[in-house]
Amino acid sequence: MTSAVILFMDIFKPESIIEYGGLALLLFVVFAESGLFFAFFLPGDSLLFIAGLLCKSHLDISIWLLMILLIATAFLGTLTGFGFGKLAKQYLANKKENLFYKKKYLEITQQFYDKHGMSAFIIGRFLPIVRTFMPILAGIVNINSHRFIKYNIIGICLWVLSIVTAGHLLGRAFPNIVDYLEIIVIALILISTTPVVMTWLKSRNNGVLEKR
Repeated sequence: MTSAVILFMDIFKPESIIEYGGLALLLFVVFAESGLFFAFFLPGDSLLFIAGLLCKSHLDISIWLLMILLIATAFLGTLTGFGFGKLAKQYLANKKENLFYKKKYLEITQQFYDKHGMSAFIIGRFLPIVRTFMPILAGIVNINSHRFIKYNIIGICLWVLSIVTAGHLLGRAFPNIVDYLEIIVIALILISTTPVVMTWLKSRNNGVLEKR
């Protein structure tokens, strides 16, 4: 069991996705993580950063074309999540929790949206779990599709351009940085997940206080 988990984690490391799956797998992961509820665990920020870092050496593609493809793929992922949310509101409400779905993920996303409004589609793009469930929530609560598309495009563009460019520029400035990919990935995961964990802990504490 332990060896299977380790193998699973190794397969979905950002560098493994790019090295073994190339551009096609990279785009699929970005698509899935952008709106398919069972794909929330896939790498997002770290994958974009590593893609920018390795775009020439491993993907053999220009940085500009890479970013255009990533933006288009992420947008298609959010549209899929939005459509799924519209069609599957009752399904998700009654679905039993498992490894790939927990109601608390939607609750965290709902709280984030309640706090930030439509700007949550921009800010939330930089947060794992929230990024995956935000378009699904938008479909469930029937947010205006034109506003959804507008704010999602802004969020996706900022997300892709900033993180991919950062990886690309750091790779050019410090060529030896590729020797520290695991450290970089761990750091990015910690930075991106901390706000989500804090939101969850805060909502959990508030729930405990209300029960008292």
